[in-house]
Amino acid sequence: MPKRIQPLTDVQVKTAKPKEKDHKLADGGGLYLLVTVTGGKLWRCDYRYGGKRKTVAFGAYPAVSLADARQRREDAKKLLVNGVDPGDVKKAQKAAQGEQSANTFEVVAREWQGKYAKTWSAVHADTILQRLEKEVFPWLGAVDVAEIKAPALLAVLRRMEERGALDTAHRVRNHCSNVFRYAIATGRAERDPAADLRGALPPVKNGHHAAPTDPKQIAPLLRAMETFEGSFVVKCALLLTPLLFVRPGELRHAEWSEIDLDAAEWNIPAEKMKMKFPHLVPLPSQAVAILQELHALTGRGRYAFPCNRSTLRPMSENTVNAALRRLGFNRDEIVAHGFRAMARTVLDEVLGFRPDWIELQLAHAVKDPLGRAYNRTTHLAERKRMMQTWADYLDGLKTGAKVLPFKKSDG
Repeated sequence: MPKRIQPLTDVQVKTAKPKEKDHKLADGGGLYLLVTVTGGKLWRCDYRYGGKRKTVAFGAYPAVSLADARQRREDAKKLLVNGVDPGDVKKAQKAAQGEQSANTFEVVAREWQGKYAKTWSAVHADTILQRLEKEVFPWLGAVDVAEIKAPALLAVLRRMEERGALDTAHRVRNHCSNVFRYAIATGRAERDPAADLRGALPPVKNGHHAAPTDPKQIAPLLRAMETFEGSFVVKCALLLTPLLFVRPGELRHAEWSEIDLDAAEWNIPAEKMKMKFPHLVPLPSQAVAILQELHALTGRGRYAFPCNRSTLRPMSENTVNAALRRLGFNRDEIVAHGFRAMARTVLDEVLGFRPDWIELQLAHAVKDPLGRAYNRTTHLAERKRMMQTWADYLDGLKTGAKVLPFKKSDG
């Protein structure tokens, strides 16, 4: 005689603990609770159909109670008696619902991002969500998170790799892995397919961000940027990138409330900065002129550089780089972040400004002789002069004027 299985109790289900491996707690009639190593509790039911052993999922505890799971087991038995495969019925029901369940990758990903956004900077949280919206949701967003396999995810990552965004592909794989692990912990998936893709993408080559530092190379780049014929908002961001040499994420998240055109200053709050300190960017007259024109177009909204699809969000992280590619410059020649290296080199080696002023303007961690961190207004007058000199120097390069290098000095 087959071994009699003692039915589960509500207390057993509620108090079930994870072990070193996934384990099952049987209830009888093929129904069991699968307890994963991460603590997820998933209802499963084994049955035979057409001579083959199959399994159907009934959902996760506590959303699906023990009584609910038993009722679903009895419903499945009735289908089998009538010659119907319960698994096929579930697939048909899922298709009829248009994948609008709470288990789709997009729903789970947004839930994960929302849960952890409070622990990240606003910029970081927004960047992660925008990457998922642009790179993953269009292809995998409507798919049940438990049904996504490694090859499907790899196909999504390959799209980024093929267009040269290898670093983004690696970051997106990591974001997806976090989403899958969250889905496992909340009982909506059993494994992380992103973990199977370690080593599937070529490694990102470490090194400095590409940028020209020779004035003879900088001049044609600046002239080409002036000829950009795309969106006016994008052109403004493109032209301000070398003038202000802030991090690309700081520029695209700029808000009009932070910019004082009369004082020619841009005050970036600490939560937007990599070093978590507020940063002040003196605006040279050329930058003020660009921002005044831009304000006429986007000044009524929150962001100076809004997304072309919604003024409630900033432009995407790859917009300036895409503009540079459109102008014919490849990643080995220049990337948006590379303008920071360009400014650092030229300000020091050509224009002769003090390295600590340059580092302060780059928002790097600079300390005074007593080991204290400088505040955002330290050497402000000198930095304002430096930023205007830098902008004038770039103008001279663009127009072909003979720009003589300054002698090394204390500024």
